[in-house]
Amino acid sequence: MHRYLIILAGPTAVGKTSVSLHIARHFDIPVISSDSRQVYKEMMIGTARPSEEEMQGIKHYFIGNLSIKDHYNAGRYEEDVLKLLEEVYQNSEYALLAGGSGLYINAVCNGIDQFPSADLSLRKELTEVFENEGLESIRSMLKKLDPVHYDRVDLKNPKRILKALEVSIAAGKPYSSFLTKPEKKRNFTPVWIGLNREREELYERINQRVDQMMEAGLPDEAKRLYPYRDENALNTVGYKELFDYFDGETDLEEAVRLIKRNSRHYARRQLIWFNKNEKIKWFHPDEIDSIIAYVEKATAKK
Repeated sequence: MHRYLIILAGPTAVGKTSVSLHIARHFDIPVISSDSRQVYKEMMIGTARPSEEEMQGIKHYFIGNLSIKDHYNAGRYEEDVLKLLEEVYQNSEYALLAGGSGLYINAVCNGIDQFPSADLSLRKELTEVFENEGLESIRSMLKKLDPVHYDRVDLKNPKRILKALEVSIAAGKPYSSFLTKPEKKRNFTPVWIGLNREREELYERINQRVDQMMEAGLPDEAKRLYPYRDENALNTVGYKELFDYFDGETDLEEAVRLIKRNSRHYARRQLIWFNKNEKIKWFHPDEIDSIIAYVEKATAKK
């Protein structure tokens, strides 16, 4: 039996949940989430995690199954999903992976480079260098340790720079040397579906979602999680801005404005990532029938 992995990707707030339910119901399969934050049970409102009612009785995996104290990454996700897929394919030739975390999707489809285990003390040390000496300091460190990656990385993104530094120092060789391995062989065929809307429509949906989150109690959720703000899981839009508000660095109105702005920026970065993949067939989320027809045609027996 041939195996197909339907991949439903797209930016935040585009409408992936609704479309994934239609696909899951049509093919009688569960939804495997590829959202790197919805896995954390404490982060429900701020990650727009679907409720039991919204999931409409369809089995979902990797939704609220971990704690923010658990150290989870794309490598572990790759292993967990591949194991789960073996179970799903026992009952169906189709499986569905839906979400907006490009790194997690790529890990399942192509494999992920095996970086050294996290060194938390080194991470803390490098973070302190950044906080005390600024962005230019860690840029200079990376330029010396890995000039190849220095020329590729977003030099305005300290998180990416710190990650590369941590790996380079821990491994004793450049971060870029881990990024050259060939794609791993998979026993399924990906069928790529992308969802998008006109920019104004998408941005309005993002703004509305943030307002709904605030009304649903996001400030209270963030307040409960404030003592754990240094956990990597909470380095997330919606929480970071409210933590700054709790610290007195902004007022609530400004925090909400920043959540909306940063969510729009995140959506733009997601689209840049997915647009690099020429295999993706793009649809408006309302084109359910066309999406189903495309999957059936792409998986039809020759």
